[in-house]
Amino acid sequence: MSWANPEFFWLLILVPFYIGYKLWFVLTKKDPSLTFSSTKFFKELPGNYRAYLIWLTPILYIGAYVLLVMALARPQLQNSNIERNAEGIDIIISIDISSSMLAEDISPNRLAAAKSVASDFINERISDRIGINVFARESFTVVPPTLDHDLVKNMLESVNLGMVRDGTAIGMGIATSINRLRDSEAESKVIILLTDGMNNAGEIDPITAGEMAATFGIRIYTLGIGTRGTAPYPVDDPVFGRRYQNVEVNIDEEMLTQVANQTGGNYYRATDLQELIDIYDEIDRLEQSEIEEIIYIDYRELYPWYLGLGILVLLLGFLNERFFTRSPLFYS
Repeated sequence: MSWANPEFFWLLILVPFYIGYKLWFVLTKKDPSLTFSSTKFFKELPGNYRAYLIWLTPILYIGAYVLLVMALARPQLQNSNIERNAEGIDIIISIDISSSMLAEDISPNRLAAAKSVASDFINERISDRIGINVFARESFTVVPPTLDHDLVKNMLESVNLGMVRDGTAIGMGIATSINRLRDSEAESKVIILLTDGMNNAGEIDPITAGEMAATFGIRIYTLGIGTRGTAPYPVDDPVFGRRYQNVEVNIDEEMLTQVANQTGGNYYRATDLQELIDIYDEIDRLEQSEIEEIIYIDYRELYPWYLGLGILVLLLGFLNERFFTRSPLFYS
Protein backbone atom coordinates (compact mmCIF):
# COMPACT_ATOMS: atom_id res chain seq x y z
CA MET A 1 0.00 0.00 0.00
CA SER A 2 1.19 3.51 -0.82
CA TRP A 3 0.02 7.05 0.01
CA ALA A 4 -0.71 9.60 -2.72
CA ASN A 5 -0.60 12.65 -0.37
CA PRO A 6 1.57 11.69 2.62
CA GLU A 7 2.10 15.37 3.52
CA PHE A 8 -1.28 15.34 5.29
CA PHE A 9 0.22 13.13 7.99
CA TRP A 10 1.74 16.33 9.42
CA LEU A 11 -1.76 17.08 10.74
CA LEU A 12 -1.34 14.23 13.24
CA ILE A 13 1.09 16.43 15.15
CA LEU A 14 -1.99 18.18 16.62
CA VAL A 15 -3.12 14.98 18.40
CA PRO A 16 -0.64 15.12 21.33
CA PHE A 17 -1.45 18.85 21.80
CA TYR A 18 -5.15 18.03 21.97
CA ILE A 19 -4.56 15.25 24.51
CA GLY A 20 -2.33 17.50 26.61
CA TYR A 21 -4.87 20.31 26.59
CA LYS A 22 -7.75 18.04 27.68
CA LEU A 23 -5.71 16.49 30.48
CA TRP A 24 -4.72 19.92 31.71
CA PHE A 25 -8.38 21.01 31.57
CA VAL A 26 -9.54 18.00 33.64
CA LEU A 27 -6.78 18.35 36.23
CA THR A 28 -7.25 22.09 36.76
CA LYS A 29 -11.05 22.26 36.56
CA LYS A 30 -12.75 23.34 39.80
CA ASP A 31 -16.14 21.68 40.34
CA PRO A 32 -18.80 22.75 42.90
CA SER A 33 -18.51 20.81 46.14
CA LEU A 34 -20.76 19.67 49.02
CA THR A 35 -19.60 18.88 52.53
CA PHE A 36 -20.64 15.55 54.14
CA SER A 37 -19.86 14.30 57.62
CA SER A 38 -18.95 10.89 56.19
CA THR A 39 -18.64 9.39 52.67
CA LYS A 40 -18.52 5.73 53.68
CA PHE A 41 -22.09 5.18 52.47
CA PHE A 42 -21.16 6.35 48.94
CA LYS A 43 -18.83 3.36 48.60
CA GLU A 44 -21.81 1.00 48.76
CA LEU A 45 -23.65 2.73 45.91
CA PRO A 46 -23.64 0.87 42.54
CA GLY A 47 -21.35 2.30 39.83
CA ASN A 48 -22.72 4.32 36.94
CA TYR A 49 -21.80 3.36 33.37
CA ARG A 50 -21.54 7.03 32.51
CA ALA A 51 -18.48 7.31 34.70
CA TYR A 52 -16.69 5.03 32.25
CA LEU A 53 -18.31 6.16 28.99
CA ILE A 54 -17.27 9.73 29.66
CA TRP A 55 -13.68 8.77 28.83
CA LEU A 56 -14.77 7.19 25.55
CA THR A 57 -15.80 10.46 23.90
CA PRO A 58 -12.32 12.02 23.46
CA ILE A 59 -10.90 8.63 22.42
CA LEU A 60 -13.53 8.35 19.68
CA TYR A 61 -12.89 11.93 18.53
CA ILE A 62 -9.14 11.32 18.35
CA GLY A 63 -9.69 8.06 16.43
CA ALA A 64 -12.04 9.81 14.00
CA TYR A 65 -9.50 12.59 13.45
CA VAL A 66 -6.70 10.10 12.72
CA LEU A 67 -8.90 8.18 10.24
CA LEU A 68 -9.92 11.37 8.44
CA VAL A 69 -6.27 12.45 8.16
CA MET A 70 -5.44 9.03 6.69
CA ALA A 71 -8.28 9.48 4.19
CA LEU A 72 -6.80 12.85 3.17
CA ALA A 73 -3.42 11.12 2.63
CA ARG A 74 -5.18 8.87 0.06
CA PRO A 75 -4.13 5.29 0.72
CA GLN A 76 -3.80 3.24 -2.48
CA LEU A 77 -3.19 -0.36 -3.40
CA GLN A 78 -0.64 -0.56 -6.17
CA ASN A 79 -0.81 -3.35 -8.74
CA SER A 80 2.16 -3.44 -11.12
CA ASN A 81 2.31 -5.34 -14.38
CA ILE A 82 5.70 -5.65 -16.06
CA GLU A 83 5.88 -6.70 -19.69
CA ARG A 84 9.36 -7.83 -20.72
CA ASN A 85 10.51 -8.31 -24.28
CA ALA A 86 13.94 -9.94 -24.35
CA GLU A 87 16.07 -10.15 -27.46
CA GLY A 88 18.16 -13.17 -26.51
CA ILE A 89 21.55 -14.40 -27.65
CA ASP A 90 22.29 -17.85 -29.03
CA ILE A 91 25.35 -19.33 -27.31
CA ILE A 92 27.29 -22.55 -27.85
CA ILE A 93 29.70 -23.60 -25.10
CA SER A 94 32.30 -25.83 -26.75
CA ILE A 95 34.43 -27.82 -24.28
CA ASP A 96 37.63 -29.77 -24.86
CA ILE A 97 37.26 -33.32 -23.48
CA SER A 98 40.70 -34.64 -24.38
CA SER A 99 42.50 -36.72 -21.74
CA SER A 100 44.68 -33.78 -20.67
CA MET A 101 41.56 -32.16 -19.15
CA LEU A 102 42.03 -34.52 -16.18
CA ALA A 103 45.07 -32.52 -15.04
CA GLU A 104 44.53 -31.25 -11.48
CA ASP A 105 46.25 -27.89 -11.63
CA ILE A 106 42.72 -26.48 -11.34
CA SER A 107 40.74 -28.21 -8.58
CA PRO A 108 39.29 -30.80 -8.72
CA ASN A 109 40.43 -31.10 -12.34
CA ARG A 110 40.18 -28.95 -15.45
CA LEU A 111 37.08 -30.64 -16.87
CA ALA A 112 35.10 -30.62 -13.61
CA ALA A 113 35.98 -26.96 -13.02
CA ALA A 114 35.01 -26.04 -16.57
CA LYS A 115 31.63 -27.78 -16.21
CA SER A 116 30.88 -26.20 -12.83
CA VAL A 117 31.66 -22.63 -13.92
CA ALA A 118 29.78 -23.11 -17.21
CA SER A 119 26.72 -24.28 -15.25
CA ASP A 120 26.81 -21.13 -13.12
CA PHE A 121 27.10 -19.06 -16.30
CA ILE A 122 24.00 -20.77 -17.75
CA ASN A 123 22.01 -19.84 -14.63
CA GLU A 124 22.61 -16.15 -15.34
CA ARG A 125 21.51 -16.24 -19.00
CA ILE A 126 17.76 -16.35 -18.47
CA SER A 127 16.64 -15.16 -21.91
CA ASP A 128 19.36 -16.81 -24.04
CA ARG A 129 19.30 -20.06 -25.94
CA ILE A 130 22.33 -22.12 -24.90
CA GLY A 131 23.79 -25.33 -26.31
CA ILE A 132 26.70 -27.60 -25.44
CA ASN A 133 29.34 -28.92 -27.85
CA VAL A 134 32.31 -31.16 -27.01
CA PHE A 135 35.41 -32.09 -28.94
CA ALA A 136 38.53 -34.23 -28.71
CA ARG A 137 39.67 -35.95 -31.92
CA GLU A 138 36.13 -35.54 -33.22
CA SER A 139 33.41 -33.10 -32.27
CA PHE A 140 29.67 -33.41 -31.68
CA THR A 141 26.81 -31.43 -30.20
CA VAL A 142 25.54 -32.68 -26.84
CA VAL A 143 22.49 -30.40 -26.87
CA PRO A 144 21.60 -27.71 -29.46
CA PRO A 145 20.78 -24.14 -28.36
CA THR A 146 17.62 -24.17 -26.24
CA LEU A 147 15.84 -22.17 -23.57
CA ASP A 148 15.44 -25.33 -21.49
CA HIS A 149 18.38 -24.54 -19.25
CA ASP A 150 17.66 -27.44 -16.88
CA LEU A 151 18.14 -29.81 -19.80
CA VAL A 152 21.35 -28.02 -20.81
CA LYS A 153 22.79 -28.31 -17.29
CA ASN A 154 21.80 -31.97 -17.00
CA MET A 155 23.47 -32.76 -20.33
CA LEU A 156 26.52 -30.72 -19.32
CA GLU A 157 26.81 -32.81 -16.16
CA SER A 158 26.90 -35.98 -18.28
CA VAL A 159 29.87 -34.73 -20.33
CA ASN A 160 32.99 -36.80 -19.66
CA LEU A 161 36.16 -38.09 -21.19
CA GLY A 162 35.89 -41.05 -23.53
CA MET A 163 32.80 -39.81 -25.38
CA VAL A 164 34.99 -39.51 -28.49
CA ARG A 165 38.51 -40.61 -29.40
CA ASP A 166 41.35 -38.77 -27.72
CA GLY A 167 43.00 -35.80 -29.38
CA THR A 168 42.46 -32.05 -29.73
CA ALA A 169 40.58 -30.97 -32.84
CA ILE A 170 39.96 -27.31 -32.04
CA GLY A 171 39.00 -26.49 -35.63
CA MET A 172 36.36 -29.23 -35.60
CA GLY A 173 35.03 -27.93 -32.27
CA ILE A 174 34.54 -24.50 -33.84
CA ALA A 175 33.08 -25.86 -37.08
CA THR A 176 30.49 -28.04 -35.33
CA SER A 177 29.44 -25.08 -33.19
CA ILE A 178 29.13 -22.89 -36.29
CA ASN A 179 26.88 -25.50 -37.88
CA ARG A 180 24.49 -25.17 -34.92
CA LEU A 181 24.43 -21.36 -35.08
CA ARG A 182 24.61 -20.46 -38.75
CA ASP A 183 20.83 -20.58 -39.34
CA SER A 184 20.01 -18.80 -36.08
CA GLU A 185 17.93 -15.62 -36.36
CA ALA A 186 19.22 -14.28 -33.03
CA GLU A 187 20.60 -10.76 -33.04
CA SER A 188 23.88 -12.06 -31.56
CA LYS A 189 25.55 -15.47 -31.91
CA VAL A 190 28.41 -16.51 -29.67
CA ILE A 191 30.77 -19.48 -29.26
CA ILE A 192 32.67 -19.92 -25.99
CA LEU A 193 35.46 -22.38 -26.73
CA LEU A 194 37.52 -23.85 -23.88
CA THR A 195 40.66 -25.91 -24.43
CA ASP A 196 43.88 -26.83 -22.64
CA GLY A 197 46.06 -27.78 -25.59
CA MET A 198 47.09 -27.35 -29.20
CA ASN A 199 45.25 -28.36 -32.33
CA ASN A 200 46.60 -31.79 -33.34
CA ALA A 201 43.66 -33.48 -35.11
CA GLY A 202 40.67 -32.83 -37.36
CA GLU A 203 40.19 -31.88 -40.99
CA ILE A 204 39.59 -28.18 -40.40
CA ASP A 205 42.24 -25.71 -39.32
CA PRO A 206 41.16 -23.45 -36.38
CA ILE A 207 42.06 -20.26 -38.28
CA THR A 208 39.92 -21.36 -41.24
CA ALA A 209 37.10 -22.23 -38.86
CA GLY A 210 37.43 -18.76 -37.30
CA GLU A 211 37.08 -17.16 -40.73
CA MET A 212 33.92 -19.20 -41.31
CA ALA A 213 32.52 -17.96 -37.98
CA ALA A 214 33.24 -14.35 -38.95
CA THR A 215 31.40 -14.89 -42.25
CA PHE A 216 28.26 -16.00 -40.37
CA GLY A 217 28.52 -13.12 -37.89
CA ILE A 218 29.45 -15.43 -35.01
CA ARG A 219 31.68 -14.07 -32.24
CA ILE A 220 34.14 -16.47 -30.58
CA TYR A 221 35.54 -16.17 -27.07
CA THR A 222 38.48 -18.56 -26.66
CA LEU A 223 39.58 -19.77 -23.22
CA GLY A 224 42.90 -21.43 -22.50
CA ILE A 225 42.70 -23.39 -19.24
CA GLY A 226 45.74 -24.61 -17.33
CA THR A 227 48.62 -23.34 -15.24
CA ARG A 228 51.91 -22.25 -16.76
CA GLY A 229 54.81 -24.68 -16.82
CA THR A 230 53.79 -28.17 -15.69
CA ALA A 231 50.63 -29.61 -14.16
CA PRO A 232 49.98 -32.74 -12.03
CA TYR A 233 48.29 -35.46 -14.09
CA PRO A 234 46.82 -38.59 -12.43
CA VAL A 235 48.03 -41.97 -13.66
CA ASP A 236 46.43 -45.22 -12.47
CA ASP A 237 49.15 -47.81 -12.05
CA PRO A 238 47.96 -51.45 -11.74
CA VAL A 239 50.72 -52.14 -9.20
CA PHE A 240 51.20 -48.93 -7.23
CA GLY A 241 47.70 -47.46 -7.65
CA ARG A 242 47.08 -43.83 -8.51
CA ARG A 243 50.10 -41.61 -8.76
CA TYR A 244 50.80 -38.24 -10.30
CA GLN A 245 53.26 -37.14 -12.92
CA ASN A 246 53.98 -33.62 -14.03
CA VAL A 247 53.07 -32.94 -17.66
CA GLU A 248 54.00 -29.88 -19.65
CA VAL A 249 51.20 -27.40 -20.35
CA ASN A 250 51.14 -26.40 -24.01
CA ILE A 251 48.36 -24.03 -25.07
CA ASP A 252 48.53 -22.42 -28.52
CA GLU A 253 47.71 -18.95 -27.24
CA GLU A 254 48.75 -17.24 -30.46
CA MET A 255 46.27 -19.30 -32.50
CA LEU A 256 43.46 -18.89 -29.95
CA THR A 257 44.04 -15.13 -29.87
CA GLN A 258 43.92 -14.92 -33.66
CA VAL A 259 40.68 -16.94 -33.84
CA ALA A 260 39.03 -14.69 -31.24
CA ASN A 261 40.25 -11.44 -32.81
CA GLN A 262 39.09 -12.25 -36.32
CA THR A 263 35.53 -12.77 -35.05
CA GLY A 264 35.39 -9.75 -32.73
CA GLY A 265 35.82 -11.83 -29.57
CA ASN A 266 38.56 -12.09 -26.94
CA TYR A 267 41.09 -14.65 -25.77
CA TYR A 268 41.45 -15.40 -22.05
CA ARG A 269 43.83 -17.53 -20.02
CA ALA A 270 42.65 -19.18 -16.79
CA THR A 271 45.41 -20.57 -14.59
CA ASP A 272 43.16 -21.20 -11.57
CA LEU A 273 39.50 -21.58 -10.70
CA GLN A 274 38.96 -17.93 -9.70
CA GLU A 275 40.38 -16.69 -13.00
CA LEU A 276 38.00 -19.04 -14.84
CA ILE A 277 35.04 -17.65 -12.86
CA ASP A 278 36.17 -14.08 -13.58
CA ILE A 279 36.44 -14.83 -17.31
CA TYR A 280 32.88 -16.12 -17.51
CA ASP A 281 31.72 -13.10 -15.50
CA GLU A 282 33.39 -10.78 -18.01
CA ILE A 283 31.81 -12.60 -20.96
CA ASP A 284 28.47 -12.35 -19.17
CA ARG A 285 28.92 -8.56 -18.94
CA LEU A 286 30.09 -8.23 -22.56
CA GLU A 287 27.22 -10.26 -23.99
CA GLN A 288 24.13 -8.67 -22.48
CA SER A 289 20.70 -9.39 -23.92
CA GLU A 290 18.57 -6.37 -24.77
CA ILE A 291 15.52 -6.38 -22.50
CA GLU A 292 12.69 -3.90 -23.04
CA GLU A 293 10.43 -3.37 -20.03
CA ILE A 294 6.98 -1.79 -20.13
CA ILE A 295 5.54 -1.21 -16.67
CA TYR A 296 1.79 -0.82 -16.17
CA ILE A 297 0.68 0.41 -12.73
CA ASP A 298 -2.93 0.25 -11.58
CA TYR A 299 -3.96 2.11 -8.42
CA ARG A 300 -6.98 1.18 -6.30
CA GLU A 301 -8.15 4.02 -4.04
CA LEU A 302 -8.78 3.02 -0.41
CA TYR A 303 -9.55 6.43 1.08
CA PRO A 304 -13.39 5.93 0.96
CA TRP A 305 -13.00 3.18 3.57
CA TYR A 306 -11.01 5.42 5.89
CA LEU A 307 -13.35 8.36 5.27
CA GLY A 308 -16.46 6.27 5.98
CA LEU A 309 -14.97 4.70 9.10
CA GLY A 310 -13.78 8.12 10.32
CA ILE A 311 -17.29 9.62 9.92
CA LEU A 312 -18.81 6.62 11.72
CA VAL A 313 -16.40 6.95 14.67
CA LEU A 314 -17.05 10.72 14.78
CA LEU A 315 -20.80 10.06 14.91
CA LEU A 316 -20.34 7.54 17.75
CA GLY A 317 -18.33 10.12 19.69
CA PHE A 318 -21.06 12.71 19.18
CA LEU A 319 -23.81 10.30 20.30
CA ASN A 320 -21.78 9.27 23.34
CA GLU A 321 -21.27 12.91 24.32
CA ARG A 322 -24.80 14.19 23.74
CA PHE A 323 -27.02 11.25 24.63
CA PHE A 324 -25.17 8.70 26.77
CA THR A 325 -22.98 10.76 29.07
CA ARG A 326 -24.19 14.35 28.55
CA SER A 327 -21.23 15.48 30.57
CA PRO A 328 -19.07 18.56 30.03
CA LEU A 329 -16.07 16.93 31.71
CA PHE A 330 -13.83 17.37 28.67
CA TYR A 331 -15.35 20.52 27.34
CA SER A 332 -14.96 24.08 28.48
